[in-house]
Amino acid sequence: MTSQTDRPGLATVLASARASRTGVGAFNVVLLEHAEAIVAGAERDGSPVVLQISENCIKYHGGLEPITVASLAIARAASVEVIVHLDHIEDADLIREGVRLGVNSVMFDASKLPYEQNVAATAEIVEFCHANGVSVEAELGEVGGKDGLHAPGARTDPDEAAAFVAATGVDALAVAVGTSHAMKTRVAAVDHALIARLRETVPVPLVLHGSSGLSDEELRAAVASGMTKINISTHLNGLFTRAVREVLDAKPDLVDPRTYVTAGREAIAAETARILALLRS
Repeated sequence: MTSQTDRPGLATVLASARASRTGVGAFNVVLLEHAEAIVAGAERDGSPVVLQISENCIKYHGGLEPITVASLAIARAASVEVIVHLDHIEDADLIREGVRLGVNSVMFDASKLPYEQNVAATAEIVEFCHANGVSVEAELGEVGGKDGLHAPGARTDPDEAAAFVAATGVDALAVAVGTSHAMKTRVAAVDHALIARLRETVPVPLVLHGSSGLSDEELRAAVASGMTKINISTHLNGLFTRAVREVLDAKPDLVDPRTYVTAGREAIAAETARILALLRS
């Protein structure tokens, strides 16, 4: 076991993966069991992993500290590199609180602002985070919670993306290449030619949001084309829910939540290990 401060940050993990053209799995924490399961899966595969905490998750738990401190504790105890990352954060005060608590990286989302204001706000967060040893991911364009930039028809312009990175100093950039958030079926396809152009033009690792909608073949191809950080949430939530439902359907008199939640946790752990191996293949 190593301390969290001994582990490389997101920028280091992503740079290594980008150089080897492999992917890094980033999975959203919803409940404490998600964090436990995701890390268990990463340990089975022997791969680094990113635990992502969104603003919706923060609201559900009544604040940033409870779920973040728990996730950091799980990360510290892990035998693999675990990055605790704030995802799609629009509130700069939450970023500052997360850094104070000890997160490894953040995604600052100022995409609803006009371009120049987005650049200015993101650059300010980058300066603060880098001064505290924290990596920053950002996204160019209007994102929206479940649609916006990541609607299937939206596309990121490579030259604009490169200019944004140069102006802000971010460590990773989320780009729109054909995925959409919150997809419950794995039927989406990405623009592989655009990914290749973005990789050539943008000097930092590329992040794929909405990856739950991609099949195994599309995930593997997206990484081969140039994506590095692969964000997945809805897919794991579906597996968790189905596993819990199966136990409750089979045992309608069951009242101990540990029994059925354990099934959901194992479903996430198994799929996390499988996807992490897939992203390296």
